[in-house]
Amino acid sequence: MLNHNRTIRNSTDVSLGKPIPAKPHPGSLSSTPGFSLHGMYELTKPRLSLLSVFTASLGYLVREPLQSDLSIFVSLTIGTALAAGGAAALNQWMERYEDAQMARTASRPLPSGLISPEFAVAFGIILSSLGIYILWTGTNQWAAILTLATLAIYLLLYTPMKKRSPYATEVGAVSGALPPLIGWVAAEGAPTTYGWILFGILFAWQLPHFMAIAWNFREDYSKGGFKLHQLGDPEGRSLARKSLIYSFLLTLFVFCPYILPIEQSRPGIFYFASSVVLSLYLLIPAVRFLTSPDRDLTAKKLFFVTIIYLPLLFAALVVDRYL
Repeated sequence: MLNHNRTIRNSTDVSLGKPIPAKPHPGSLSSTPGFSLHGMYELTKPRLSLLSVFTASLGYLVREPLQSDLSIFVSLTIGTALAAGGAAALNQWMERYEDAQMARTASRPLPSGLISPEFAVAFGIILSSLGIYILWTGTNQWAAILTLATLAIYLLLYTPMKKRSPYATEVGAVSGALPPLIGWVAAEGAPTTYGWILFGILFAWQLPHFMAIAWNFREDYSKGGFKLHQLGDPEGRSLARKSLIYSFLLTLFVFCPYILPIEQSRPGIFYFASSVVLSLYLLIPAVRFLTSPDRDLTAKKLFFVTIIYLPLLFAALVVDRYL
């Protein structure tokens, strides 16, 4: 991509005799990036990183109630936060040119010039490495290996696939679903059936969530060259159909602790009742996203429902564990 922040050569102000600077192109990368603590913070995508910490912590708590020795839990939260923040920084470094083209992302630290690309990549590598090291030494090898796998899928598969295939969303959902399994293995010591159920819940949840986002920001994503929904589907029917399918798959995963053989006692009536209510709460807007003529409105409603759904579901699972 051409850098639009350049000086027009051989052009001078008649009165001052000085070069006339070219106006920066909106959303272009700054040629003189600076350094900013706020930029470093935003580089870690704090809200997305917090979701990884939240789901990893809940994965741990579903398996192991907090006791007097909190060292493993603390190592899990710190290690996950650092690794997630590092992955976010590296992702923004990889997509800095695309981010500059989209109104939604043009103000991020790299396109806006708050952080230099060189600093961003070094910052991301350091955070990710430190996070994996803390997980390896403070929890166990399984947690560290799964975290490394999360970063590899997110950065080496999902990020480049976003410009090539509408199925990048499913690939990205794999990396996004690993944190609760990481939390589970930090407590359990190895992956087991229940841990994979938690993985399945978060995997299936991400699809209707991100497909609603992809539809609402379809024009912006198109400007950035991202193929997050299928070409030849201008009305979004295929996208809405997939959202509904994955919403049903999510409902199946939610009730898997009652169906599959698991290593610990099955959840009780509190989780079951909560799951029934929350499943209906999700499926109704998912159906409307497919059937309503106003897909923009129903996509927004589905997005907000998924935001509320996930913390309530995991909270019900954890609370039921302690009842």
